[in-house]
Amino acid sequence: MQLRHVSTNLSQGLRRNMSMHAAVILTLFVSLTLGGIGVMLNLQAQLTTEVIGSELTVSVYLCVPDDDQPQCPNAVTPAQEAAVLETIKDNPEVADIKQVSQKEGLENYIRLGLVTRAQTVGPDAFLTAEFVPKEIEITLKNADEYQGVQSAVENLDGVRNVVLAKDLVGNVFKLINVIKYSAWGAAGVLLIAAVLLVANTIRLTALARRREIEIMRLVGASRLFIVLPFVLEAIFNAIVGVGLAAGSLAALTKFGIIDYLDAEFDFLPFIGWPDYLFTVAVIAVAGPLLTLIPTLLLTRKYLKF
Repeated sequence: MQLRHVSTNLSQGLRRNMSMHAAVILTLFVSLTLGGIGVMLNLQAQLTTEVIGSELTVSVYLCVPDDDQPQCPNAVTPAQEAAVLETIKDNPEVADIKQVSQKEGLENYIRLGLVTRAQTVGPDAFLTAEFVPKEIEITLKNADEYQGVQSAVENLDGVRNVVLAKDLVGNVFKLINVIKYSAWGAAGVLLIAAVLLVANTIRLTALARRREIEIMRLVGASRLFIVLPFVLEAIFNAIVGVGLAAGSLAALTKFGIIDYLDAEFDFLPFIGWPDYLFTVAVIAVAGPLLTLIPTLLLTRKYLKF
């Protein structure tokens, strides 16, 4: 009996304020989508940093056998490698050093899609670890203080070339940050609008049910029983808003990232479905919180508990 009463109140509330609920859902949909895009761009920046390096990274590649570079008549010797490492360690601008072996370098090539695993095995392999240059990955203290490290190592024996990550991905990071913070800013403004819409919806619903609520109080109905229809309406709005946002983010992941960006730009790694699922989990938590918290606070005000 009580469940039927609650469901009846829920359906009546949704019908009475259909336009307000539609406005809340659409605002939640757009704001959660923008917030989700911000989360995905943050994951993209982390992936790019993990695979290619941040703007603080300088990569020193060492000579390999049969190298086509004129400064590499032979593969780097242990003595030359030790001298390069010692020079790097003595530089005051260096914050950290990581050595990437030839095998690890080959795995990075495979992960970036530069070669397939099938091309690295067998007697007719296109590329093997022996011909992948060893890498000394340097993390600088200041991204702008790279000249000292670069000039100190680029002419040493055994050094093939020096690559600055800021030259490769600096503009990519700037673009990602601009889009990410713009999306989060717009999402924040829209979320404020969504909270205000929730407040208006509760106020209108409370006014429309004031006689019914008064009767429920007189017959001793509990606070939970009176508030429950408002809470269910908030959950309904959140579920629909999160569902629409998850659908739009799925379309972005499939058609924008996997089918277009990942296929067109081989030199950069891109996020995929696991990152999409993480983003959906974030908005699935944020959506209900954004509707339930103001609902619980404002019902206390408008229903005078």
